[in-house]
Amino acid sequence: MVRLGFIIVFMALAGLLLSGLAAYRVHDQELAIDGIALGRAVDIHASLVQERLTERELLARVASGLFRAPSLIKANMLQPLRSSIYAFKTDFVIASWIASLQPGELAAARTELASAGFRNPTIRNFDDTPLNLQRLDKPLDVLMDVEPRNSETEGLTGRVLNNGPVMGPTLARALAEGKPVASDPTELLRPGGPVGVVLAAPVMQDGNAAPAGFVSFSYELGPLMLANDEMSLFSVALKDPRVPDGELVADERGAVRSQSLVPNGPALAVLRTVSFGGRDWSLGYYPKTNVALRAQRIALVVGAFGLALTAILCGLFGYVTYNNLRLRREVAMRIGFERRLTAVIDELNHRVKNILAVIQSIVTRTLRHGSDIDVARDLLIGRIHAMSNVVSLLSESQWQGVPLKGLFEARAIPHAERIAVSGPHIVVSARAAQSLSLLFFELASHSDEGLSLVGKHPHIVAHWEINGSGPDSTFDFRWEEFNTSAATRRPDSDFGVVLLDRVAPEALGGTAKRYFTDVSYVYELSAPMETVIDMTERDRTEALAKPVK
Repeated sequence: MVRLGFIIVFMALAGLLLSGLAAYRVHDQELAIDGIALGRAVDIHASLVQERLTERELLARVASGLFRAPSLIKANMLQPLRSSIYAFKTDFVIASWIASLQPGELAAARTELASAGFRNPTIRNFDDTPLNLQRLDKPLDVLMDVEPRNSETEGLTGRVLNNGPVMGPTLARALAEGKPVASDPTELLRPGGPVGVVLAAPVMQDGNAAPAGFVSFSYELGPLMLANDEMSLFSVALKDPRVPDGELVADERGAVRSQSLVPNGPALAVLRTVSFGGRDWSLGYYPKTNVALRAQRIALVVGAFGLALTAILCGLFGYVTYNNLRLRREVAMRIGFERRLTAVIDELNHRVKNILAVIQSIVTRTLRHGSDIDVARDLLIGRIHAMSNVVSLLSESQWQGVPLKGLFEARAIPHAERIAVSGPHIVVSARAAQSLSLLFFELASHSDEGLSLVGKHPHIVAHWEINGSGPDSTFDFRWEEFNTSAATRRPDSDFGVVLLDRVAPEALGGTAKRYFTDVSYVYELSAPMETVIDMTERDRTEALAKPVK
């Protein structure tokens, strides 16, 4: 009961923590989702604005390119362009032809405007004041044609735009750069008119570096850059290039007005830059809703729901656990025990079958027809003793492997005291240990005793080493008996030959060879380390040795 109560208290604390984490996570997710939605909407709006601006700049380039050596003093220069410029559907306020005239061409220009039916053909300043002809010493940019022609636009022709505070610098820059140039935001058509920009493109004469004039298009800022629907997530503001801390915004009716930045006003969410008329324009986006407050409210709802769910789960858990904990534990232990018992029996059957098969092969080969019964008896006892010794070693290690040097103990092979063993520490697998134990016994049992000692040094050297690294490493073993030859060494038995040349190498997946030198008998074995160690077999045996939980 105490433990159950502790678990329930722990679950309650965990539920409180998880509820808080869930509320925190939901808060962050809502902020992130709203931020992503706002950013995507801003990107779409900015790309649409840039597309509109590009279309209008392309219109100016096309219109200026359609002129070919025009007569500068004509008042209907836009007549051939009317169908083309209306095909673009760019919704301009007014398109105009501004001719670059010399002072001596002003009279002809006035006559042309009068014959075209404009109500005020007088060549005059940009603000309709009279022009002082005595001080004219440079070309004048005179507005000669407008589109569309109506009662409001016809009064604009005849104005000289050189000295205008907006159009003067714009035309000078277009002349210097030779490409369409956008003006600063200005009032179109009349004082107090809609705020917009004028895009002026120079028209070049064939074979003349000086421009013949300019084609200009005027656009309202509202539809061009600041238009946005009521369902959008943000409002748009254009940084006013005329005022360092000012911006242009559109109201609900689309009218654009200039305002100063408020120090403690709403924070700017995103800033985007668009290009139009050879200059960059900065668009600022303000979110319409308080995203942080909305995220906090949703997080509070999630937290409250989490607390209620925690209380219900703690009650249900206490009730169910009290009635089923002991039964579940007993069933789990019974199932685990039965599974382990089945696995151990299967493993034992497998290993017993393998050992019996090896012993059967040893007996059959040793007691073959025609062999000397005394020699066969000694070899059979020794081989079975070698197998018994390796099984004992494996049992002591729970069949997880045997140190290679342990196979050279006196109880395993004859003449073990006269064998000089050297090599790195290796724990070989159960399968490799059985093959190597028989191999070492065969080598030691056939060593020559009469010529085996030179002074007090051992006459047999058993050495192994590991060459390479990783999966390509190999186990190289060398057995060498000094002061012996083919004439003095006892010949290997038939079983020994099969074991040395075929059985042991094949069991380890390697190769072997044996030969005589001038002073010794040599046996060499090379096999991959992965078959000598066999980590798969060791992991399986270790899993079986673990106690049942």
